Amino acid sequence: MKARALVAWNVRRIRVARGIPQEQLAYDAGIDRSCMSSLERQSANPTIDLLDRIAETLDVHLSEFFVQPPKGVTAPRTLPKGRKPARPHRRTK
Repeated sequence: MKARALVAWNVRRIRVARGIPQEQLAYDAGIDRSCMSSLERQSANPTIDLLDRIAETLDVHLSEFFVQPPKGVTAPRTLPKGRKPARPHRRTK
């Protein structure tokens, strides 16, 4: 696994395991949500300073982002959408 994919996989794995929405992690780390999204989609190269802030926010050592996943492990599932409350269903007459 390439370094960018490895970092993206581990950031997402840790974030999802802790139940932290992407938007909340970005806010707590002081970065834009789109930057966090780009990091997790492997379309951006994060700086070491950015990774350090994310690691500090997640309360993990920076080296956790470079741990190789065991063979056969699937990518973490996404958290349920939570930006807007669900609308109540309309009753039909």
